[in-house]
Amino acid sequence: MLVAAAICPSPPLLARELTGADPVVPELRAACADAVRAVLACEPGLVALVGAAPLARRWDSGAELDLSAFAPPLRASRPGSAGNDLPVALGLAGRLLDQAGYRGGRVLYSVAQELTPADCRSLGASLASMGERVALIAMADGSARRTLRAPGYLDERSEPFDAGVEEVIRSGNLDDLMRIDAGLARELMATGRPVWQVLAGAARGRSAAAAVHYRDDPFGVFYLVASLSLAESLSLAGSQEAADD
Repeated sequence: MLVAAAICPSPPLLARELTGADPVVPELRAACADAVRAVLACEPGLVALVGAAPLARRWDSGAELDLSAFAPPLRASRPGSAGNDLPVALGLAGRLLDQAGYRGGRVLYSVAQELTPADCRSLGASLASMGERVALIAMADGSARRTLRAPGYLDERSEPFDAGVEEVIRSGNLDDLMRIDAGLARELMATGRPVWQVLAGAARGRSAAAAVHYRDDPFGVFYLVASLSLAESLSLAGSQEAADD
């Protein structure tokens, strides 16, 4: 059963070797660390890491993060590692867990933009059933079209889209994440859509108490950091069953 979750973005700048001694957006790094610590305070027996990537699959927990696409000299320091490199989102999630001192069991799944909301719900439910106390680290970026200098340039639909997602997270009614328009999310380059919906599937209709640690768009991409603890009762189960019907 899912007992807690953290939502963090996955910009490569979270990796210190890419920014050197002068940290970039240190408050974002601190917020991610706080969110993960809050999740671990719930004492999960297993942590599931979920992040967006070109392919949907399960990854070996021993796979490593490859940052050479952002800093080519780093590849030279890891000869023979090609083919077993984690997607950035999962690699960063693993680092956050390591930095928090977590040494317990973990499972890693990447999700692709092609996954339907039903697929995402199914995966989330499967992850939640892996143990009595499961936590989820959801690496999810919002829209990437919030400013003129954003990766996707400016789209005026971005701010209301991100505000809607944030409102759902703050409300704790995670099942409402299933209503996110996948087509609009793709147009706005919001790669977190399938990740949010996996989280909703893992919650299985239960309410959550949410704390938002960070919300901003320093590079034209919306980054939301939050921690959630899940209620023990299935207070919203009926509404989910109705939605499934």
